[in-house]
Amino acid sequence: MRNSRDEALVIEAGKTGLHYFRDIWSYRELFAFLAWRDILVHYKQTFIGIGWAVIRPLLTMVVFTLIFGRLANLPSGGVPYSALVFTGLLPWLLFANAFPAAGESLISSRSVISKIYFPRLIVPLSSVVVSLLDFSIGGILLLAMLGAQGIAPDWRILALPIVIIQLLALTVGAGLWIAALNVKYRDVRHVVPFLTQLGLYISPVGYSSAVVPESWRVLFSVNPMVGIIDGFRWALLPGQEGFPWMSYLMSSAVALTAVVSAVAFFRRTERYLVDTI
Repeated sequence: MRNSRDEALVIEAGKTGLHYFRDIWSYRELFAFLAWRDILVHYKQTFIGIGWAVIRPLLTMVVFTLIFGRLANLPSGGVPYSALVFTGLLPWLLFANAFPAAGESLISSRSVISKIYFPRLIVPLSSVVVSLLDFSIGGILLLAMLGAQGIAPDWRILALPIVIIQLLALTVGAGLWIAALNVKYRDVRHVVPFLTQLGLYISPVGYSSAVVPESWRVLFSVNPMVGIIDGFRWALLPGQEGFPWMSYLMSSAVALTAVVSAVAFFRRTERYLVDTI
């Protein structure tokens, strides 16, 4: 950046390498402001407000329990079917809510992006905070429900933070990809609901991965949410099978690849963002 009486003020697109991530830390107050703004907008003019973070997973759990547990009579691994569904639903809702929100974040913040410089990575990252808040509220509700059903997590709950980090990495990676693509190709927004709906059915949210035939397990585990959901259930529900190493490792590889490639792709497109948004 140069500034003198005779020279124009030049605003650069952003520093490279580690300097860029130092910029993100320098703009942490802006990150907090954008995250708080998204939370207020998300619950603005709603009668129930933040109560939707409780009602939505509860109603979905009831529907899935009736369909898969009562009508289809699928196995639940020795735990109440509602507990099986809720432990799969909680991580899925975090991803399903944050993925489209990140995709629309740059478009909805165009007025800010076009006026001042800051690391644009902040915008889609801040949009994930709303879903993370809903996830935290749902987690408290899940623990309360498990306690009411007499289910006490054991030592395996120590693995839960690792699974959550993996979930956040996948969510951020997918969100950054879709956010950058949505700026250039506006019809991407029409694909996102389809991908989210499809992902719900091919992920073990309303059923256990144990019902998938052995011959299909490898292909099934290509979906990164499989390993994450299986990891959640293993950490929270006693009596589950051994740790799902195959699906977890495949999910970890996809999540790591997604977040690294997404940051690199986002950084390449960031310099042209103001011109195309």
